[in-house]
Amino acid sequence: MSVTLVSDNYGKQRIRVVKVIRHPDRHDILDMAVGIRFEGDYAAVHSEGDNARCLPTDTMKNTVYALAKREPFDEIERFGIALAKHFFETTAHVSLIRIDLAERRWNRLVVNGHPHPHAFSRGSEEERVATISANREGTMEAESGIRELVVLKTTGSAFAGFFSDRYTTLDETNDRILATAISATWKYETSDVDYSGVLSVVRQAILETFAEHDSRSVQHTLYAVGEAALNRCPEIAEIALSMPNKHHFLLDLAPFALKNQNEIFVPTEEPHGLIEAVLRRG
Repeated sequence: MSVTLVSDNYGKQRIRVVKVIRHPDRHDILDMAVGIRFEGDYAAVHSEGDNARCLPTDTMKNTVYALAKREPFDEIERFGIALAKHFFETTAHVSLIRIDLAERRWNRLVVNGHPHPHAFSRGSEEERVATISANREGTMEAESGIRELVVLKTTGSAFAGFFSDRYTTLDETNDRILATAISATWKYETSDVDYSGVLSVVRQAILETFAEHDSRSVQHTLYAVGEAALNRCPEIAEIALSMPNKHHFLLDLAPFALKNQNEIFVPTEEPHGLIEAVLRRG
């Protein structure tokens, strides 16, 4: 029997590194997790056990640490690009490289009304993310995003007029809690980008639209959020959004001779709805 290796990749994941950027008047911090994946001429590694072309994944890890020190960068996208360029320069057998980066969000402490130069707090699981996809021909594409942006509003959300069948038990509502953990990634129209500037504009567009939108469903709000991001950021070509519906069910207080006027809810972690879509300019 003959066997064909259809596809393969290998690399290192969850390489944790923290970089402190020491300015004269303040320190900035980049708290990152880096993932690296190679594709290329590695069939012999699998079929023959010949490791001659296999760069150890431990070397990939060490390269992250060395380039974190050597390269001047303050955005994860720039670091990912530097890593991809380095591996193409030093590793002849790789043809495609993917670098995944996630940055934990640290907020500068405010002391006596002033931002502290070197003290930070971390209050949520929100992360800045990026993916660099590159090939040996010189194509280098960046995607940026945010993950786990947790938001909730106590009114301005409804879900009614939906399709029902014999198994439908959900009641219609014109006033409910809407809670979600938004993840968004976007592709760029150009390679000449202020990555942090775009991130700031997109994040603010998401927050403001979520708060102000008169929501008829999670889908309705997701579309409005994506549309707002595209309208405010001409640098973005398309945006992918994922919004789990973090249910908060109105509790029946009748057994306690109490009336629940949209005040007491039971939050549930699972099961939860999941709404996803990609919006493209034009």
